[in-house]
Amino acid sequence: MSRAMFEYTKTVLNKVSFDSTLFCKEVQKALQRLLPYEIEELKLFIQNLITYNPDLKQCMVYLN
Repeated sequence: MSRAMFEYTKTVLNKVSFDSTLFCKEVQKALQRLLPYEIEELKLFIQNLITYNPDLKQCMVYLN
């Protein structure tokens, strides 16, 4: 179940990556749902997205 939530979170973040405000809100939601090791994976996933969309970098504040 948890792994499915992580995959769902990645899908949602991909879809909202055009809007940094919405992206940050979804990151905050994800932090409430995911397990600690999944949050570490999420950090890597978001860092990869940031290479394509630098505006998303402001959301890394929530992951530290």
